[in-house]
Amino acid sequence: MAKILVVDDEEDLEVLIKQKFRQKIRQNEYEFLFAHNGRHALQQLEEHHDVDVVLSDINMPEMDGLTLLSKLNEQNFLLKSVIVSAYGDMDNIRVAMNRGAFDFVTKPVNFSDLEITIDRTIKHVQVLRETLKAVQENNILKMYVDETVLNFMGGKEIENVLANNQIIDGTIAFIDICGFTAISENEPADKVVNLLNAYFDIMVKEIIKENGVVDKFMGDAVLATFKGDFHLDRAIECCISIREKLKNSEIGLDAGSYKPEVSIGINTGDMVWGNIGSVTLKRLDYTVIGDTVNVAARLQASAGKNQILISEKCYELVKESFKCNEIGLLELKNKQHPIKAFEVLE
Repeated sequence: MAKILVVDDEEDLEVLIKQKFRQKIRQNEYEFLFAHNGRHALQQLEEHHDVDVVLSDINMPEMDGLTLLSKLNEQNFLLKSVIVSAYGDMDNIRVAMNRGAFDFVTKPVNFSDLEITIDRTIKHVQVLRETLKAVQENNILKMYVDETVLNFMGGKEIENVLANNQIIDGTIAFIDICGFTAISENEPADKVVNLLNAYFDIMVKEIIKENGVVDKFMGDAVLATFKGDFHLDRAIECCISIREKLKNSEIGLDAGSYKPEVSIGINTGDMVWGNIGSVTLKRLDYTVIGDTVNVAARLQASAGKNQILISEKCYELVKESFKCNEIGLLELKNKQHPIKAFEVLE
């Protein structure tokens, strides 16, 4: 549902909006908030951080619409505004556009045209949010951050992004390339990096194929997250495929001199998915934390070469879909009691 803030000192407009868009309101497509001037609008936005679009008049007491536009750009770069005003001369339009207005609708309002404008603005906001989500989930900001990006996303925007956190039900997979540390100590740096990137590329393709997200690369290991329908099954399928792809890979230092093997830990359950970072540094990492994540990491540390270990909880959920073998109780770091682990065979 899109949330729209209407800013206008004409009291009749609120009644008119509710009448004209009553079907959209009933169908939970639109939710409207109302403010009588720019100052009141800013108060509404402080209370409602999920507003998508602002429809604002120009001529209002206390704070006019053009001043409000300047304030909105300082507050939230994802929020888009449409000026709805009888002052439709070119000077006002130019000032509004220069201050960040997404569009301009003149009064008397043609509500069919206004609905098209609102829908187009909402779609634009959704694209921006999806782009930001992709940046967060794939760590593009962290990997390619530069001064231009950081200047564009100022302190206020970073704070807003840092507050976008949630608890999700998902699956974590820690995938480590066995024996790679020894190679990094004995081979030229370029050769080590190129080889590791080639292995990572194989792994990433399989993760993407199962609609997983590469949370981060950690040395010669990958942390992948899966959520949505059948996230545990998809994570296990992905890891089995990675194990087979790397086992059969022809990529090595020299002909047959090194064959990559992986140790993998998988766990499922609730976890915190959010932004961990520093407003001061303007750096953030959209990642997962919690006991579910910690157990997956400990299982990976206990796994042998080409071994996929899962928790008992995972086993109970997938035992009819995958062939598994009980490993027994494992003493895991920072866990008060041993955890029963199972190896995924096929």
